[in-house]
Amino acid sequence: MKRLFILTVSLFLGNVAFAQKIQADLMITGGNIIDVKTGKLSSGKAIIIRNDSIITVIDMKKITSWRVKQSYNAAGKFIIPGLWDMHMHFGGGDSLIQENKNLLPLFLANGITTVRDASADLSNSVLQWRDEIAKGKLQGPAIFTSGPKIEGYKSIWLGDIEVGTIQEINLALDSLQKLKVDFVKITDNTLKPALFLEAIKMARARGFKVSAHIPSSLTMTQVADAGLSAVEHIGYALKAGTKDEKAISDEIASGVLKGKAVNERIIADFDEASAFKAYRNMAKHGMSLTPTLSISRTVAYLDQDDHKNDPYLKYIGKGLRKTYNWRVERAAKDGPDAIEFRHLVFEKSAAVLPLLQKAGVKILAGTDAGYLNSFDYPGIGLHQELELFVKYGLTPLQALQASVINSPEFLNQKQYGSISSGKKADILVLDENPLIHITATQKINAVIVKGQLLDRKHLDQMLEAIKAMN
Repeated sequence: MKRLFILTVSLFLGNVAFAQKIQADLMITGGNIIDVKTGKLSSGKAIIIRNDSIITVIDMKKITSWRVKQSYNAAGKFIIPGLWDMHMHFGGGDSLIQENKNLLPLFLANGITTVRDASADLSNSVLQWRDEIAKGKLQGPAIFTSGPKIEGYKSIWLGDIEVGTIQEINLALDSLQKLKVDFVKITDNTLKPALFLEAIKMARARGFKVSAHIPSSLTMTQVADAGLSAVEHIGYALKAGTKDEKAISDEIASGVLKGKAVNERIIADFDEASAFKAYRNMAKHGMSLTPTLSISRTVAYLDQDDHKNDPYLKYIGKGLRKTYNWRVERAAKDGPDAIEFRHLVFEKSAAVLPLLQKAGVKILAGTDAGYLNSFDYPGIGLHQELELFVKYGLTPLQALQASVINSPEFLNQKQYGSISSGKKADILVLDENPLIHITATQKINAVIVKGQLLDRKHLDQMLEAIKAMN
């Protein structure tokens, strides 16, 4: 009887202790956690996750206080926040909706847990995916989107909102607010420069961040004064670095300077001291810049690699692949001098990257991947972008910061950017240290997205399924 009493008490106390343990969904043990802000590594820790958030990061000695549904041993691995692609496009028309949707798991399989859709012609679908992913009804990277971009009348872009008056800009912004877009995108194909500046001011007055292509007749100072939040593509920074950008802009506006002569003049007039001054002014105004080096380099060097046999093409739908043709066909018309010149323009543009960084301009890592942009692949393209950042002068740490710190900061998303309590559980487990070789971002051991573990086996299965769909 006494033994039965002791056994009963022991079982009771065991059940009480079990019940008192704090419950969680996932525990990642071991591993070297990289603080991407400082570059410091910490080990001997466990990351505790509940639902889609990190509850805490604790010493391994304290894990006995927790009861978790799933554990993942990351010993010997390196842990960073999930990567962001801050400039991509879903697009190509209604017939390509499914092919675009197939890109969602492709991003995840490559460790891209968040994307910024910088406008195209599938806004209704993208907004639906954004909301379904946020609610856990659809698996994919978190999406932030501009919806339709603002342009002038008869622009070349499909699906944009064309404006020609102040009243029409107001109506355009009304419609974007109703769509609950995450930022506003403005481009320069046919939009008049004066309206371009007004559109920036009006969007900022409504609380939007604004990114843009800059009209060549305007200067970086003018758009900074108007309140532009981010410049898309590094070529605009090359022009801003000339000794007298205002004179060049005026000559372009008057028609005196056009065509190839514009870039010839920009390259001839580029001056590092002038550039640094212009970039410091950008930083003073809180402007960011998304270089998109990967697409620029790919197109510039199509003469050296036609990409027709890229293994990655098997993950891209036939319809999307067909949209690549326009850039390929245009590049094929270039003779030797034109090819050499496009190489030069790219190299000169890419070379200003470390100067922008030194001046304090926040660099955002984005690819321009999606439809139209030839062989600029969703997923792997972001890793190639980070490689180019390092090749042209950033450190591996700065390259990582451009993706996982600067990107969420730009969109005021404070719940991202580090492996710490309260942050979103979007995490990469890597086999190698990306602070030593940036290519280690491609050595993915596991992806955790919104708290869900996708180990290497699962990721490989995702890739096989994507290949089968195409």
